[in-house]
Amino acid sequence: MATGSHHFASCHTKQASGQHRSSTVSRSPSTTVDLKSGLEECAVALNLFLNNKFTDALELLQPWAKDSMYHALGYSTIVVLQAIMTFEQQDIQNGISAMKDALQTCQKYRKKCTVVESFSSFLSRGSLDQMTEEEMHAEICYAECLLQKAVLTFVQDENMINFIKGGMKIRTSYQIYKECLSILHLIQKNKVEQQFFYEFEGGVKLGIGAFNLMLSLLPARIIRLLEFIGFSGNRELGLLQLREGASGRSMRSPLCCLTMLAFHTYISLILGTGEVNLVEAESLLAPFLQQFPNGSLMLFYHARIELLKGNVEKAQEIFRKCISVQEEWKQFHHLCYWELMWIYVFQQNWMKAYYYSDLLCKESKWSKATYVYLKAAILSMLPEEDVVATKENVVTLFRQVDGLKQRIAGKSIPTEKFAVRKSRRYSSSLPEPVKLVLPALEMMYIWNGFPIVYKRKDLSENLLLTVEKAEATLQNENSSDYSVDDECLVKLLKGCCLKNLQRPLQAELCFNHVIQSEKLLKFDHYLVPFTLFELAFLYKSQGEIDKAVKALETARNNYKDYSMESRLHFRIQAALHLWRKPFSD
Repeated sequence: MATGSHHFASCHTKQASGQHRSSTVSRSPSTTVDLKSGLEECAVALNLFLNNKFTDALELLQPWAKDSMYHALGYSTIVVLQAIMTFEQQDIQNGISAMKDALQTCQKYRKKCTVVESFSSFLSRGSLDQMTEEEMHAEICYAECLLQKAVLTFVQDENMINFIKGGMKIRTSYQIYKECLSILHLIQKNKVEQQFFYEFEGGVKLGIGAFNLMLSLLPARIIRLLEFIGFSGNRELGLLQLREGASGRSMRSPLCCLTMLAFHTYISLILGTGEVNLVEAESLLAPFLQQFPNGSLMLFYHARIELLKGNVEKAQEIFRKCISVQEEWKQFHHLCYWELMWIYVFQQNWMKAYYYSDLLCKESKWSKATYVYLKAAILSMLPEEDVVATKENVVTLFRQVDGLKQRIAGKSIPTEKFAVRKSRRYSSSLPEPVKLVLPALEMMYIWNGFPIVYKRKDLSENLLLTVEKAEATLQNENSSDYSVDDECLVKLLKGCCLKNLQRPLQAELCFNHVIQSEKLLKFDHYLVPFTLFELAFLYKSQGEIDKAVKALETARNNYKDYSMESRLHFRIQAALHLWRKPFSD
């Protein structure tokens, strides 16, 4: 691993230090960019990007993005990376636009006959005479642009509507990668000498790896919809390909590394079970952190790893450093604010959590409805006198949420829909607001925060005290339409705290209380399937695999049209995959 990243550094660090501008000036407009120059300058630009020189990287690539496939790919990759890290709609639209341009540029260099014809022609003969090295790279670049489009639709729409609609285009990319893998094997078998073989190999490993990993995450119902167009995903193969790509010497090795880090430190939490391979994440990051010690992307993942290890205070320190090392990419600060807000929620430092939620409301464009709801939810956890000191009005904030929701490709963001539903308790049409119970901890649960605090007994104990205090308050209040829902929410949160503290019998009692109250729930119908998910993990921890799988399948098959349904289906898929159990239709 270290060898590959050192090679990447040694080849391009000198060029990245300031020589990049001369390359854009010295080449005349009529000059064609050969494969060697394209690869070299793309590698320099990626190095600049990972060193926080975002504008320099884009300025190096942009002038030649319509003439060189690697300049086009490099430019779109950087813009797409920015979009994936911020989730902001403008960034996503910029990414889609850059990809469309990159696809047109790559198309110029592709072999003029159809890719299937050219592949089948030389594969049947076992010869590579039918394609030049440049044409092979054009195929891998074209497929990579389509892959980036698939990734953007994946992160943009948790309900997977756009992903399914774009199935045929995504399939084209998938097929090209599979054919390129065949080319790779043919080159290796015939011992063909190619000047830039390692770059082609890196492209294949990134593509095959990312596709298999992405497809393996999809819930069973989505996989069934996609199977008819030839999709299948093998997570182990995907991770293996990315691992090999990350340890290689191609310019794509950092991208393979970043893809795996995103999977281990983020996707496994939000769309997975919360069980994370931190050993691999640390070993993957180490050489790149050494190479880019102040690179904001590397620092961000360093902080995430420390957080997941339970080193909350160290994570805070690194997130703050991540903010301080660059001012150019402000949207990346927002991602750090989000992380710091949640850390303070875990610590129940509500004023500090409010500070970062307020910053997000003022500065970030991702989801105003979610940010305002979170700010109101966090303020709801404070004593009344502390709320007054902030000069905020909690009821007013909750009433703003509905008007802030947005529609993307005709669909609402699931977390916004959740926030809007919960905020209805503060509607001006009601005689008086009906206070939410522990709304910040409920959102912490929705974002799968409880597995993060699992390694910190002190935090789990303090959270349990807060939940039990709310439980006692509820018992002393007059009943309302929301009483059963509130009681069940408290029982779910209490069960999660007890599960973290390894008190399984008490946790099971809490979870069973929610499940037995199913027919009495009036609003928060999501509580039962999510509780079944928690109960499944409790059974799994006690070695009762069959009972665990049955609980997961009940949650998946017996409930629909509830809040955050898609997210739970992702988590169920991840759990069933880990437990090596076949899906039951």
